[in-house]
Amino acid sequence: MKNPYEVLGISKDASKDEIKKAYRELAKKYHPDQYGNNPLKDLAEVKMRDINEAYQYLMSNTPESSYQRSGNSYGNSTNSTSSDMYRSIEMDLMNGNFSYAEEKLNRITVRDAEWNYLMGLLNMRKGWYNEAYNNLNMACRLDPQNMKYRNEFSRLNNMNNSYREPYRNSKRKDFSMCDICTTLYCLDCCCECGGGDFIDCC
Repeated sequence: MKNPYEVLGISKDASKDEIKKAYRELAKKYHPDQYGNNPLKDLAEVKMRDINEAYQYLMSNTPESSYQRSGNSYGNSTNSTSSDMYRSIEMDLMNGNFSYAEEKLNRITVRDAEWNYLMGLLNMRKGWYNEAYNNLNMACRLDPQNMKYRNEFSRLNNMNNSYREPYRNSKRKDFSMCDICTTLYCLDCCCECGGGDFIDCC
């Protein structure tokens, strides 16, 4: 891994606010979506990957004060880092940058409700509806009061129902050999009545 301070262009005693500010500025500058079909897009993707890695590392390992090292504040720091990462993933999903979103989600070790929600959205965008169903169902089970999760899960269920409805309503008939033979016999009789012959041997 490259030196995270050099990647973000900050000093080693930078605070978390300074790290966030540097990250936002670099993300605006190097986000691949801004490059369209420009040949520099590939370089921007590599640069953005380095920026994301540096940001995640520093946010997880930079205390703001001695109190930061206590158990409670460490938990708050982790939650803050997670929420920043989740916002970044949500932006990637909105911009159609699915590979970045997936890469970031796979790096997160705590699979909480928000993780399952975002992974569900990603799987929906990729057309993997069974996986999306499992993720969104888990998000709702982990945080049943969250309307965002419940609405998305309901929307997926409605999509599945609309896909299955035509199949359910269509009256599919399985033809047996008897049906086929009867049809051929009737056709032969009709042809002979008209002076023709549908089946030579009959």
